[in-house]
Amino acid sequence: MILIDSALEKRQSEGNPIRVGVVGAGFMARGIALQIMQSVPGMELVAISNRTIDAARRAFSEAEAKNIIEVNSTKALEIAIQKGYPAITEDAELLCKVDLIDVIVEVTGSVEFGARIVSAAIDHGKHVVLMNAELDGTIGPILHQKAKKAGVVFTNADGDQPGVIMNLYRFVKSIGVKPVLCGNIKGLHDPYRNPTTQEAFAKQWKQKPHMVTSFADGTKISFEQGIVANATGMRVAKRGMHGPTVDPGTPIQKAITEFSVEELMASETGIVDYVVSAEPGPGVFVLGTHDNPLQQHYLNLYKLGPGPLYCFHTPYHLCHFEVPMTIARAALFNDATIAPTHGLMIDVVATAKINLQSGQTLDGMGYYMTYGLAENADIAYAQNLLPIGLAEGCRLKRDIPKDQVLTYADVEVPPGRYCDSLREEQTRLFFPP
Repeated sequence: MILIDSALEKRQSEGNPIRVGVVGAGFMARGIALQIMQSVPGMELVAISNRTIDAARRAFSEAEAKNIIEVNSTKALEIAIQKGYPAITEDAELLCKVDLIDVIVEVTGSVEFGARIVSAAIDHGKHVVLMNAELDGTIGPILHQKAKKAGVVFTNADGDQPGVIMNLYRFVKSIGVKPVLCGNIKGLHDPYRNPTTQEAFAKQWKQKPHMVTSFADGTKISFEQGIVANATGMRVAKRGMHGPTVDPGTPIQKAITEFSVEELMASETGIVDYVVSAEPGPGVFVLGTHDNPLQQHYLNLYKLGPGPLYCFHTPYHLCHFEVPMTIARAALFNDATIAPTHGLMIDVVATAKINLQSGQTLDGMGYYMTYGLAENADIAYAQNLLPIGLAEGCRLKRDIPKDQVLTYADVEVPPGRYCDSLREEQTRLFFPP
């Protein structure tokens, strides 16, 4: 952080800001716009694309932007940027094509649309920052490979739990402690929640019911921990993770006793997991070990306890407030906050939320029909399990009972989807025949 703010101040003094384009204009995208435009010297939000143009206009207006201009060609967008006019457009690929934009921030939550935009950004030499865990957890590894070949950064964002966990993981490793568990703290987990049950909560916080449902039913945390696993090489101890629930307010240092020391010490890769109802929520934590008795003595002296597990935690994640740090790390230092450098370690597989019937078409994540479970990718591949990120729009070929995981053999996949072709390419790369 100290290095980044100094580098941004230098860019500001030189009149050479990092130029950012945002794709999406929902709740989180509006927060990013507000943060960049009002609090981040050395960075300029030059364009927002959204399929509903009024939403893009709203995002700039809430950030008190003036002289907003709608564009529909690369030439018009270039002129707007050169003149300092905030640009809005329905065509996201325009942001990918113009040379005057350095970083694309993708905030749509869509797997198919997001895949097309991220690929276009990479093809045109843009760094990509994702706030789209569903896309990252489904086909992030192949997109990361494409970004590497293009010489650009592909990264998920600081502020979201995976990025905050990875910052803590890197710190723990840097002081010589071996991470054995990367964890997330949740306030609620009920796989049967749906947009109807979550409607009031969503309204209170001005969010979409299906989005907060994906938080409650476990789909989102499965993606988040999958992203961490793909970046660290960790696995899950079992399908769905342990996810122990503790008494509300239990300190995380005490809650970690729900995990087996023997299991963690024996794990070759370490695991990702979560705890429900611990404090500080919604923070993150990393459990680590140290094999040097002298260093164990020091860690005990510094109030981390006698071991063998030492608990490090970050008590918050601030979502859009921290996203500019990821943008700056990518643009200035070619450093990814969190990227799937270990390939596909974990898949998030579709699981029946209700009894499903043959002939039905599956709805989306955070809706009524499915929830996601984290499974080790080699097992998911061997059992031909259906990723929940690709389940929407699939037509059921047979009845599926509640809580059963779905396989590709259970569904007809919609033809012609780009995300499916990327997924096939990813499978060939990481699970060659």
